[in-house]
Amino acid sequence: MPLPFLTADRAFDASAEDIALPFDDHDSWRRPYRPGPWRVAAAAFLLLLASFVLLAGMVIAFAGALPGAVVCLAVAAVVIVCALRLLRVGTWVSQHGVRRVGFFTTKTVPWNQVTAVRTVQQPVKWLGFPRTVQGQALIVVRQGGQAIPPLLTDSNADFLTRAEAFDRAADTVEAWGDEYRRV
Repeated sequence: MPLPFLTADRAFDASAEDIALPFDDHDSWRRPYRPGPWRVAAAAFLLLLASFVLLAGMVIAFAGALPGAVVCLAVAAVVIVCALRLLRVGTWVSQHGVRRVGFFTTKTVPWNQVTAVRTVQQPVKWLGFPRTVQGQALIVVRQGGQAIPPLLTDSNADFLTRAEAFDRAADTVEAWGDEYRRV
């Protein structure tokens, strides 16, 4: 007898994914989309690399060269931290504002400083590299006119070849902006 079950991050039907759960806390920061396959693959590759470095450190430690083992342990720790930070990169929203988390920097804009959140056609970076392609970007227009980099693009590691996921995520961030922005 099959026993269907519902996990915390999956729903039985696809339409239930867009519906907010009644216990959702709007005070906590959340990413309105799942990390894309390119981002997850890069983080998995880094974690695989870290496991090989840890294995090499263990072999070096058993051979008796403790300084080399410590260096391997430190390199593996840095690679693991980079993989976890790579998974954290993206756009996060709460009732307090919108946050753009980069690999090295994080920029938060409170909703009361936002005049508009909209999707525009413009040249965007392909997977974060200097090469640009024509694509869509979700931008925040601030009251003071200060520009921040696009929140989302359809060519970044989360949405490359996933146009529907980009549209869903952009609509979700725009809805958060419409709900909490003071007009």
